[in-house]
Amino acid sequence: MKVLFPRCAGLDVHRDTVVAAVRIQAGSGKTTTEVRTFETTGGALGRLSDWLTENRVALVGMESTGVYWKPVFQILEDRFECWLLNAAHVHNVPGRKTDVADAAWIADLVAHGLVRASFVPPKPFRDLRDLTRARRTVVEEKTREVQRLEKLMQDAGVKLTSVASKLLGVSGRAILEKMIEGERNPQYLAELARGRLRGKIPQLAEALAGTFRSGHHGFLAAQLLERIDLCDEQITDLDHRIEVMIAPFRSTVDRIQTITGVAAVTAAILVAEVGLDMSRFPTAGHLASWAGICPGNNTSGGKRLSGRTRHGNKWLRTALTEAAHAAARSKNTYLASHHAQVRGRRGVQKAIGATRHDILIAYWHIVKNDTDYHDLGGDWHARRRRNPERRKNTLVTELEKLGYTVDIKPAA
Repeated sequence: MKVLFPRCAGLDVHRDTVVAAVRIQAGSGKTTTEVRTFETTGGALGRLSDWLTENRVALVGMESTGVYWKPVFQILEDRFECWLLNAAHVHNVPGRKTDVADAAWIADLVAHGLVRASFVPPKPFRDLRDLTRARRTVVEEKTREVQRLEKLMQDAGVKLTSVASKLLGVSGRAILEKMIEGERNPQYLAELARGRLRGKIPQLAEALAGTFRSGHHGFLAAQLLERIDLCDEQITDLDHRIEVMIAPFRSTVDRIQTITGVAAVTAAILVAEVGLDMSRFPTAGHLASWAGICPGNNTSGGKRLSGRTRHGNKWLRTALTEAAHAAARSKNTYLASHHAQVRGRRGVQKAIGATRHDILIAYWHIVKNDTDYHDLGGDWHARRRRNPERRKNTLVTELEKLGYTVDIKPAA
């Protein structure tokens, strides 16, 4: 088998150690492999980098093992071409499962070009990715705390959310703080309502007549509110930091936000997870396949088997799903029209999947061609069905399938 990289290295990365195998093929065809084990401390990784340099290694391959690969990759990427390999593509030969054998096997696969490098964004986008992922984690934690607070209110017989749409709106927050301070009069608490909720003061007073005890429920509610406020502060700080980091490509982010359903937060996540270098994805279909936002291709013996999607990038999938739901609720737009069409034939989940795909394809074209998003309109599918040329071609195809030769001439 032809060797594509005569001087390469394979790394088997663990939490505390990294086993490195340097594979060198001389001009005579003789191959030598040297294996060494290094710790994963900063100093030891520096010695690993020096050793690879001494051996004039041109390419380094390593498995994507949890988060342990990141410090190794970050130290080596400035001096070597580094390939991050999908662990599922690097299964070892049965019966040879040791750290040394793993490193040597990775080096052999890389030398013969039998594996492909996974997509790793440049450093600035990896930093932005850390921030957007941290923001989502904090938002999810805040949601859990709000749910715990709602459960506590239900335990105390306070049915505030049965009348108000939000537990922690302006009115709800004011009522909760007074209840924590020890106020028990339902009518007084109901008078704290603001806006449209004032039209429901009688119902609100009845909903607040529970068994809330400030010494017990109030103590727990105060702690929950503190954690919710802390989450709000962290989200604000993260938003500010994300805004600073996307400032250099603000014009591109603004164009991405013109996609139906894509707001500022989703646009930042798309940029962080996918990046802005679309040369890594030759076509929009390659991007959809990498993200796991398209049906699988599984055919055997002329029969199409399960087409379930790959796992892909869960952070990107979650953001696209939220954007797809928002686009489905929009008015007189192509994405809403396409979602409704697919939903009628295949159901809600398939429709959301199709809308996610549409959004990601639009993202690729906007970034690749540096262009704006042009909505086709909510009546695009109706116009397409009524297209005379399309209707003619459909009828001709049907007749040809029945064995007829069709010769079409325009009417006089």
